[in-house]
Amino acid sequence: MKKRIVILGGGESGVGAAVLARVKGFDTFLSDSGKIAPKYVARLNEYGVDWEDGSHSIDRILSADEVVKSPGIPNDAPIILKLRSKNVPVISEIEFAGRFTDAKMVCITGSNGKTTTTLLTYHILKEAGLDVGLAGNVGRSLAFQVATEHHDVYVIELSSFQLDNMYEFKANIAVLLNITPDHLDRYDHKMENYVAAKFRILQNQTGEDSFIFWENDPIIAAQLKRLRVEARMYPFSEQYAPDAAAYIGREGEVVIGKSSDKLVIDKNDLALKGLHNMFNSMAAGLSASILDIKKDVIRRALEDFEAVEHRLEYVRTVDGVRYVNDSKATNVNSCWYALESMTTPVVLILGGKDKGNDYDEIEKFVKEKVHAIVCLGVDNSKLHRFFDGKIPVVEDAGSMEEAVEKCRSLAAPGDTVLLSPCCASFDLFKSYEDRGCQFKDCVNALK
Repeated sequence: MKKRIVILGGGESGVGAAVLARVKGFDTFLSDSGKIAPKYVARLNEYGVDWEDGSHSIDRILSADEVVKSPGIPNDAPIILKLRSKNVPVISEIEFAGRFTDAKMVCITGSNGKTTTTLLTYHILKEAGLDVGLAGNVGRSLAFQVATEHHDVYVIELSSFQLDNMYEFKANIAVLLNITPDHLDRYDHKMENYVAAKFRILQNQTGEDSFIFWENDPIIAAQLKRLRVEARMYPFSEQYAPDAAAYIGREGEVVIGKSSDKLVIDKNDLALKGLHNMFNSMAAGLSASILDIKKDVIRRALEDFEAVEHRLEYVRTVDGVRYVNDSKATNVNSCWYALESMTTPVVLILGGKDKGNDYDEIEKFVKEKVHAIVCLGVDNSKLHRFFDGKIPVVEDAGSMEEAVEKCRSLAAPGDTVLLSPCCASFDLFKSYEDRGCQFKDCVNALK
């Protein structure tokens, strides 16, 4: 009798898992309580996957031998609790896909910078001529690629939600960029639960595998004192340290490698600017060097990489004012990095769905660099309580068009208008991408 695989969620991750299950000959059923997008309906039908949307057929789901859960579904969702009460295993799409490939896995997580680092690592490996796939939170789902093509290496961006339901999967190279408070509503508002989820990226690693991490991160450092790490460790650092595999030199240069034959790159030659991007470049460069990519290839790729959309993305200069889209900054630490990189006076757009934010982290930079804030959200009361009286102007906007118009009136030539919201987008927008695209549309419409 065929093993019965049920997939919950009909987005990129779930549909990829359904296609893989079908290709591998499993009895496959996909269920989504919402509406499945037409492109995914077409893919499910192309591969003959049995599916439903608009509701869950509970009996059909509970009859599964194993369930693959899309990362957006929380572990305390009623259907997941019912499955667990019947001891039905619930895994992630990445876990499922990993069973059917022997490719090397370069896995990247962290609270901030993981998309940039993932794309940068992928870019280096592509430039080196490797047969490499891009998966996880960027690119196409890992499961769909495993089902329909072959790659020797995958570069995978992993969220804590994906790591939660991974058990046997192993990263050959694990990258942990940083840990700051984020998504605590999914972790019982306990930071230790979120930290534990991030550190699951190390599970199953052996002495033949590699662990790249920011050694100056206090949360990472504290957690490492409690753990025994089997993998070879490659820390990167803000400054030279005897154990650092990569660091920032005295003149601001990026140094990668412990041996005398180091790769040294002037920070001004890096395609991506700002302190956070120096860290991202070190992590990507270390991943590439572990895979024996030549130094000149790494250098060239770090110098010609194109920036990630919605992450410190320059949009346009209007009347001497630069407009920068950092919509991907959905937490306070990410906004900190954006403000750290600013060299001009700033008009800052903040706001959205607050995830328990503590704005103390950015207060210093706001006082030093920001002369006006435009709060863009349904409820801006928390922002007003914190920032009112600390800078000259704090105003509200109910739409992106209104926010951009207010910023235009508040900005002077030489200023930067920075959309770096600190918050999730779901109060006024479909996603951070939608928020960023609306910002760019409004800026490009300015006369």
